[in-house]
Parts: sequence; structure tokens; C-alpha cells
Amino acid sequence: MIWLTAAVLSAFFAGLTSILAKCGIKKTDSDVATALRTVVVLIFSWLMVFIAGSQTTISDISPRSLLFLVLSGIATGASWICYFKALSLGDINKVVPIDKSSTVITVLLAIICFDERSNLVIKLVATLILAVGILLMVEKKSVEHKSEGRAWRLYAVLSAMFAALTSILAKLGISDVESNLGTAIRTAVVLLLAWGMVFYRGKQKELKSIDKRELGFIALSGVATGASWLCYYYAIANGLVSVVVPIDKLSILVSVGFSYVVFKERLTPRAKLGLFLMVAATLLMAFYK
Repeated sequence: MIWLTAAVLSAFFAGLTSILAKCGIKKTDSDVATALRTVVVLIFSWLMVFIAGSQTTISDISPRSLLFLVLSGIATGASWICYFKALSLGDINKVVPIDKSSTVITVLLAIICFDERSNLVIKLVATLILAVGILLMVEKKSVEHKSEGRAWRLYAVLSAMFAALTSILAKLGISDVESNLGTAIRTAVVLLLAWGMVFYRGKQKELKSIDKRELGFIALSGVATGASWLCYYYAIANGLVSVVVPIDKLSILVSVGFSYVVFKERLTPRAKLGLFLMVAATLLMAFYK
């Protein structure tokens, strides 16, 4: 199925996003980086709209779909702001597993909201295994960031909560909208929210002093995000939310692999077991969809 392939590609690009974003926020403020990334994603997403020729269907979007797309964009923006703040404060291998806990919430909401109850017992068991795996990875280190304490954990949890809302709202919003167009509209909302946060906090002055190397990584992370989103929302629009979301979260494999190579962040035996359980649960949902 094409939507399954799209979900896998979404996971790969999402994994790259975390690494590239981490490289781009060593000195750059996370809110500013998020706003800049969103500009790149917006350009990328609207380019795909015109390539697909779906811009001609804008006038056909129903008020209901537009409302859910906007709400999904707001949830995405909030999730991004929290996620990249968490990345700037903590290790990738700490932040990413908590962010992926949104999968548990999303699967349960998909079962309730969209009546995706085929192989219900298997899905619930897999969700439980996934939750256990996440807990094992989250507690893999006792050393916290000295200057910020455990603030990264709060931001990571908020990111997961908003991410779960994003998937459900997006599914409701793209029921009668071409997926590329839906992604572009959501990105425009995210852009407004991201830049609104920058100006609200008075961080626009920092734009002049951004390191060029980090700016390059921020731009690349935006391209990776755009590619991930296009694949993800195509899969969401054409497949099962309760299957697509777990597959997308396999991006953690890419994140963990690159974090080991780039940042020398290693997993403990406990965390490795957690990662194994997360992957096993995801594959279980995918094969018994």
C-alpha cells in the first residue's frame, strides 16, 4: 500500500529533522530556530501544492475542514515550540522518547474517534508495550542539565500532548482536502504562531546574530520536516491513523542512530530494551492493521 510507504518515509525524514534541528540550536534560540524552519517548510509545502495542481481546489474546502486544519496547525505550532525548546535543553535520546509518547494517546483517540477497532486487542496490547518501552527509555539517565534542571522534561511532555491533538485534528481536517494542500494550510498557521512567539518574547533582535552554519542546519531541518509532513499527511489521509502514527514514530531509530554518531549519546541496556519494545510494538500494529 502506498500510504504505508509514505508513513515509513515520514519516519525517516522526521528522524533527520531531530538531528539537523539539534545541530542548529546549539547557539540559536529555539523559538527563533522554529520560526525560521517554518518559513522553509511553508515554501516547500506550497511548492508541492503547485506541483500537484491542488491550488485550484482551495475554494472547495468546507468551513468545517478549514476549522480543523487551523486547529491542527495551532496544535502543531505549540508542539514544535515545546519540542525544540526541550531539544535545546536536553539530550536527543531523552527528549525524543517522551515526544513519541504521543503515539499512545493518538492510537487510543483514533480507536474512539474514528472507530478503528480492527484487531482491537492486538492494538491495545501493542500500545501497552509501546508505553513500557517509552518509560524505559525516558529514565535512561539520572544526570540532568545543570543550568535548566528538569525543564526539558516538561517541554517534552507538552510537545507530546499537542502532537497527539495534531494527528486527530488533521485527520478530521483533511477528510475532503488534498493532503498537500492541507499540509500547506496547516503550515501557514504554524508560521503565524511561531513568529508570533518570537515577537511576543522580543527575540527578533537575535536574527542578526545567527551563526551561518547553524542557519544552514535549520534550513535543512525545515526541508526534512516538509518532506516528513507531506508523506505523513498523505498517509493519514489515505490510511489508518492508529497504524500510520506508530510507524511514523519509528523515526526514533533514525534519531538514536544519528545521535550516537554525531553527538556520542549512547543508550544504556535499559534504554536499548525500551527501544526494542517500541519498535516491536510498532511493527505489531503495522502488520495487524
